[in-house]
Amino acid sequence: MTGQDTEWPAGLAGPLRVKPGTAVRLPDGFDPGDRLGLHKGEDGARLLRQGKELLTEYQRRLAAQDTYGVLVVLQAIDACGKDGTIRHVMSGVNPQGVTVSSFKAPSAEELGHDYLWRHARRLPARGQIGIFNRSHYEEVLVARVHPQDLDRERLPPQAIRGPGVWKRRYREINDWERYLTDNGIAVVKLFLNVSKEEQRTRFLKRIDRPQKNWKFSAADARERRYWDDYQQAYSQMLSNTSTEWAPWHVLPADHKWLTRACAAAVIAATLIEIDPHYPVTDDAARAELGKAKAELEAEAPPGAPADPAAAKPRITKTED
Repeated sequence: MTGQDTEWPAGLAGPLRVKPGTAVRLPDGFDPGDRLGLHKGEDGARLLRQGKELLTEYQRRLAAQDTYGVLVVLQAIDACGKDGTIRHVMSGVNPQGVTVSSFKAPSAEELGHDYLWRHARRLPARGQIGIFNRSHYEEVLVARVHPQDLDRERLPPQAIRGPGVWKRRYREINDWERYLTDNGIAVVKLFLNVSKEEQRTRFLKRIDRPQKNWKFSAADARERRYWDDYQQAYSQMLSNTSTEWAPWHVLPADHKWLTRACAAAVIAATLIEIDPHYPVTDDAARAELGKAKAELEAEAPPGAPADPAAAKPRITKTED
């Protein structure tokens, strides 16, 4: 047991969930500037800290049980805060138990395979948390805004022509995620919802501050011209791929402190629902442990306590 409140993450995550079958229309359905009734000074740091503590504990259990894995999908437009969210939310977990994969334009080798191939290769193992910084959803976002990109995939004509291509890809992605969850890989999907004005402000900071110049390119400005097209593509993505087994959560992203607290809450709520446990040692294993302990105690030098841990004095707190 953690001794911590394990109910608040689900309470914070609940309103962010896209109910399966809901027709989403951005930005009307979700306000990027919503504070959810929270305050940065009073709630932001506290909720993030509590979320990180829960993630630390439940990641240990996840690794020890070695039965389930967790895939966190981060999807958003440029300057939404994905990198910072990963850095802050996952800062307390064991780095050996987490992998982060960033997906950019596919390579020549990747284009020689089906569009899910490169993502399937980066899935987390059991006991691990995997994070996709951008993901297989680029295939129904960037490829939808720039349909000419489909030509690079060298697909047969029937696979990329006609109005049904996007509906088919939604079905393929839903089926793939159902396959993952059926095999013990929980899929946590987070859409960081930033406003056009906030993106403009963050772009200007990247241009004006030399230490942030590396985070901005001319391509970012070009893609901004397609803002309305992307909003429509995201709306369709959320409407068609939020399922009972892998629902989307839309995180308000105009306030980074809130985005991070919400991300920690959704991931923690998923781990709490999985409820991994440390393995229970059976009688035979306990007998082996007893033999090992006896051998180690027998090796203690003369005058030394057989069990140093047991001989260590306990420090009790007293009132002044």
